[in-house]
Amino acid sequence: MALHILTIPCLSDNYAFLAHDPGTGDTMAVDVPEAAPIIAALADKGWVLSHVLLTHHHADHTQGLGDLLSAAPAQVIGAAADAHRLPPLDLAVSEGDTITLGGETGRVIDVSGHTVGHIAVHFPESAVVFTADSLMALGCGRVFEGTMAQMYASLCKLAALPPETTVCSGHEYTQANAKFALSVDPGNPALISRAKAIDAARAAGQATVPSTLAEELATNPFLRAADPGVQANLGMTGQDPALVFAEIRTRKDRF
Repeated sequence: MALHILTIPCLSDNYAFLAHDPGTGDTMAVDVPEAAPIIAALADKGWVLSHVLLTHHHADHTQGLGDLLSAAPAQVIGAAADAHRLPPLDLAVSEGDTITLGGETGRVIDVSGHTVGHIAVHFPESAVVFTADSLMALGCGRVFEGTMAQMYASLCKLAALPPETTVCSGHEYTQANAKFALSVDPGNPALISRAKAIDAARAAGQATVPSTLAEELATNPFLRAADPGVQANLGMTGQDPALVFAEIRTRKDRF
């Protein structure tokens, strides 16, 4: 039976997630920007927290952990490569390791770039991947610690997942990301349609996260660095997609 996924708005524009296995009752929180909304969601659903996954060390993904564990003790999981700057971990994982949640097994993917040691976790049976600040809805995280080549390689790993995969990313940046995407891919009809739907959703106070990988492949410029139209718009026809990605990311930083 597929995991039940609950999206939880936190802080001003963060998202945490709860992944619940209905067969066993196991429930995993993915990132803890703040504790109160997660505790409230657990109470509302009647779910008991069993695991916490920390995708990377940034405070807006970890700072609520102490308060959450005080209310709901759980196994804390994070990247071995990031353990020195994460809260204490019960399980330190690396790329290729697995995480068991009830009857499902998630595969750990190193998606370094935004930070070195950032991880994503893909649960193939439920067709869901938790990407936090690596692949985002219509965007990707800023390259704070890694290199552009490293970030592009990380996104390529995620892009290779099945297109029906649900992408649970960490922020409500989608509307601003859409405006930028249209600046580098203005003739993309799928992007134009998605941008209009995003504007309508935000006007109604609705979340734009999660998305699907199919949507991202069709509209997210950071996954479309090999697309001839995107390359032509940037004056980079025929160039290495990794270099095109770096140009897109640089332009976004200035946008």
